[in-house]
Amino acid sequence: MKGQHEFQGAEHQSVHLISDLLHKISRWYELHRERELLASLSDEALKDIGMSRADVEYESIKPFWNDPMHK
Repeated sequence: MKGQHEFQGAEHQSVHLISDLLHKISRWYELHRERELLASLSDEALKDIGMSRADVEYESIKPFWNDPMHK
């Protein structure tokens, strides 16, 4: 029985690692998409949210894994 519990623990850990990896990939895609959408906004829309085109350019050159919220 001891060996069975160790196997179930390892299996649970593997599922947890896969889940964490999928969450991270999903978050990276979300960041990439948000930066694309931000770059597509008009100058007027950017002004409405208090950003300049330079702010957007600075944000859009960040790599997808650079997550300011560390999610």
